[in-house]
Amino acid sequence: MKGLFLFDALSSTLLFLVFGVAGAVVVAASIRATRLADTIADRTKMGEAMAGGIILGGATSLSGVVVSVTGAASGDASFAVSNAVGGIAAQTLFLALADLIYRRANLEHAAAEPANMFQAVLLLILLSLPIAAISGPEVAFFGIHPVSLLIFAGYLWGVRLATKVRESPMWEPVETHETRHDQPEDSEEPQKSARTPALVFTGLVLVMGVCGWVISQTGGQFITRFGLSSSLVGSLITAVVTSLPELVTTLVAVRRGALQLAVGGIIGGNTFDTLFLVFSDAAYREGSIFHAVGMHDLYWLATGMLMTSILLGGLILRQRQGPARIGIESLLMILFYGLAVGVEVFSRA
Repeated sequence: MKGLFLFDALSSTLLFLVFGVAGAVVVAASIRATRLADTIADRTKMGEAMAGGIILGGATSLSGVVVSVTGAASGDASFAVSNAVGGIAAQTLFLALADLIYRRANLEHAAAEPANMFQAVLLLILLSLPIAAISGPEVAFFGIHPVSLLIFAGYLWGVRLATKVRESPMWEPVETHETRHDQPEDSEEPQKSARTPALVFTGLVLVMGVCGWVISQTGGQFITRFGLSSSLVGSLITAVVTSLPELVTTLVAVRRGALQLAVGGIIGGNTFDTLFLVFSDAAYREGSIFHAVGMHDLYWLATGMLMTSILLGGLILRQRQGPARIGIESLLMILFYGLAVGVEVFSRA
């Protein structure tokens, strides 16, 4: 992966410093963005689940988009794809970590919301399409695989349906004492304008995008300088760092009691992350990016689907209290992600 001369000239110490600073700025911006997203949700009456899935999920994913697109444009297909799908697995793990700090009940039980469940189903559908493209015949038009267009259209269609599910659900979750409702913290909030928080939110999104570009350049240096595989750097280094906003926003949202925003932010962010593959396919100019990746990247796609399936099962089961005071789905997500990381580190470094 080729980087700019500016990054080529940096010493390894400075390279790590720049990487760390960029990651820290992304995290700091995401903390502020979480509060603003909750405010926007209240003032626009969008609801926490939809605001988490669309506004917050898309915004905190921007730095990851920049990393994947930059990697694809430089010709490193594996780096671009592994960054996208590795981030989906890492972000799903964050809900298990959030479950650890929410002590009243299992997080998936308390955040019952049909829109979140629908978006989880949508995510599984969108993740299955790249597998079909990778394993199918080599077809591309102007260097773009038809599946990329299908993913993009499917995402837009799914968001529209998720909005309908939220506004006019055909079923409601069973009410319990632990069920958390989506209600504005301030009764005057819906009467206030969303313009100012929206403008500040947009500025924070731009900052996170610039930091994503810096992270992509330093990640490319890690590959060339230290002889690491693109799959390892993409799935476990840049993907995790650019996913830290999701971890921070999830923990902050849970601490504030905005449970539907927390769950919706992760699932919606993961759904948005499938568009990384669409944008990367367009940026990769040596043909379709799906024909240039290997089995390593398919492995992380499967890991993301497995963890999403476990999460969806937890949302349906709604276990009130599991072993070690967290849901069984959280334990399984931690276990399978740990196994996936072990395989990546010890067999592909």
